[in-house]
Amino acid sequence: MKLLQVRKGQLVYFNNELHKVYSVKPLAKKSVLMFRLKDMEQVASKAEQVSYYKPKHLDSFLFLGARYTLRDDIPAEPGGYIFITKPDPDYMDHYSLNEFEKVESVEGKDVVTTRQNTVKFREFFVMVPGEEPGSNDITYFDKAKVAPEQLDEDALLEEKLREENAIKPSIGDVYLNLDNGATAMVVAIEQDIVTMGTGDKLTFHALYKSDSWNYLYSINSTDSDL
Repeated sequence: MKLLQVRKGQLVYFNNELHKVYSVKPLAKKSVLMFRLKDMEQVASKAEQVSYYKPKHLDSFLFLGARYTLRDDIPAEPGGYIFITKPDPDYMDHYSLNEFEKVESVEGKDVVTTRQNTVKFREFFVMVPGEEPGSNDITYFDKAKVAPEQLDEDALLEEKLREENAIKPSIGDVYLNLDNGATAMVVAIEQDIVTMGTGDKLTFHALYKSDSWNYLYSINSTDSDL
């Protein structure tokens, strides 16, 4: 694509995988900022390295590790997800191209999302969990180029992401060091490395699996959370 053709919200292929553009920085060397739909991994590229894709009925893809199929012929349901491809928000609503929103309630064919947006039925696809019969898998531009090992990893991706989300610590989390009985708080996080107030540095996974550190509470929690 040419840089002038790239817009925030567009779906594009980069390195054979489906991404969504979240920002365009014309003056940057790699001006297209995007995240991979299947796991939200962020990446930057040049405009000529991406190719545009317009989603359609019965397209199927991985989103946060789970597979969904886009349908325009069934009603949305509370608790389900919609994919907004033709945004036409009223002045009180705030959403844009290719946004994922969770349905709070249904009003006729239209929906009210958990972000309190009213979205008209002609603006969105319903995201049906799973791979529907006759669907078109768009996770990869050319699936024939994907190694079998990668497809096996994709099948386990939802569980992997769920575990990573569960073990991800936050600044302000307080842990007990079972080796010496001292407590320490998470004071810094850089990528997947946690720095404790004691100076100890551990990866997310090492902290989660450690026999020496036990989570106590977070200073950011309210009384009702404890």
